[in-house]
Amino acid sequence: MAQDVRCEVNNCNYWGDGNKCRADAIYVVSHKGRKASNSEETDCKTFAVKA
Repeated sequence: MAQDVRCEVNNCNYWGDGNKCRADAIYVVSHKGRKASNSEETDCKTFAVKA
């Protein structure tokens, strides 16, 4: 399992120093349930807006 997850979405609640994701788990899905061919066809469902 990945030990170092990077993220550049600085308005996410789980974003941390050094662009590290601080979420306990990451959930990524493909657009509309279709088979993804590249990263642009995926969405991070773990994202939560920073308060």
